[in-house]
Amino acid sequence: MPATLRHLPANEYRRERWRNDQGWTREITRWPDADDYAWRASIAEIHRDTLFSAYPGYRRAQVLLQGNALRLGFTDGRRVTLEAPHARLEFDGADVVACHLPDGPVQVFNLIWDPQQIDARLLHRPLVGPMVFLPEEDVRWFIHLLAGTAQLKAPQPIGLAGGDSLLAQPASGERLVLEGSGEVLVVRLAQPTASESDAAS
Repeated sequence: MPATLRHLPANEYRRERWRNDQGWTREITRWPDADDYAWRASIAEIHRDTLFSAYPGYRRAQVLLQGNALRLGFTDGRRVTLEAPHARLEFDGADVVACHLPDGPVQVFNLIWDPQQIDARLLHRPLVGPMVFLPEEDVRWFIHLLAGTAQLKAPQPIGLAGGDSLLAQPASGERLVLEGSGEVLVVRLAQPTASESDAAS
């Protein structure tokens, strides 16, 4: 069975309102394409101090993409500042989170997933040579090119510009190679183990 590849150009991201109607996001992709998705990747546009939407039952990971700083306040008293370049944070989607902009508007990469359906691991990596993705059972890879240019080596090569994304699942016995220069966010999407699923419930 051939590798499964899906190119997600930045100019095709779907812009929509936040769940709480307090801001805008550019949705990159979700799976499945339904309201009760297992996971979703998007880019939130934050132009003023506000509250994030709550997502009970989900986990969230955020990475500062543009802007100098984003301050997050949690109801349990935690205060976290995401600073440039590319600071990140993971938290419970049910948390009520206030965001404050100390130095102007920001954009934030936002990964949301249901831990009972998906084990998501977010990595930030420099792209300075070949990055190899090997086949694993029930594992897919989401790749977001933060900056630079890249090309996925495949029977039909896929070129990525800064801001583009890619979904990839190598075929059995094959490997996929991403080459270029820049920085990438890579998300490993797998089926959760029994212990992970039990811990999330």
